[in-house]
Amino acid sequence: MSSIAASPGISGTASALRRLYFVRFAFAIVWALAMFTTASNLGPLAVTLLVLYPLFDVAAAVIDARASRATGSPALLYVNIAVSLITAIGVAIACASGIPAVLRVWGAWAIVAGLVQLIVGVTRRKMGGQWPLIISGAISVLAGASFILGASAANPALTNAAGYAIPGGIFFLISAFRLGRAAKGN
Repeated sequence: MSSIAASPGISGTASALRRLYFVRFAFAIVWALAMFTTASNLGPLAVTLLVLYPLFDVAAAVIDARASRATGSPALLYVNIAVSLITAIGVAIACASGIPAVLRVWGAWAIVAGLVQLIVGVTRRKMGGQWPLIISGAISVLAGASFILGASAANPALTNAAGYAIPGGIFFLISAFRLGRAAKGN
């Protein structure tokens, strides 16, 4: 009997996370496509999308924390909730100052959220399906640094922020598929 089959908590958590990861994939792709259409300026649609993304991350982290109670402490997910809420507010304020300010806030968020995702993924390794999220967390840290550096470019743009969502979404999709075995309890 495998350790996954022996633990109904892991099976239930994996099933909930699998559903969440499919939703996160779909949201990321739709958000990125919408953001690409408006990434050249900070009009009302771009501002709405930029604030919406971290707010969606808050909702996803709340769902994740509730699902994860049976398999461990969701403390880092609570950190992610707080950081993403602060980011939504920070992005809304930064939008009044221009794209460089938005990229700096977005970059800081990508770094912190990436570190949280990486650590949470490492702590969930035994569940399975976490390597894509561990890799995604590490990439997020690097992407965040590039956003901060890109804010100083001659013509900073939001296209990289839009593009950032696509690999993240793909990593969630891969993780969702990989969690299938754990969700079935074998």
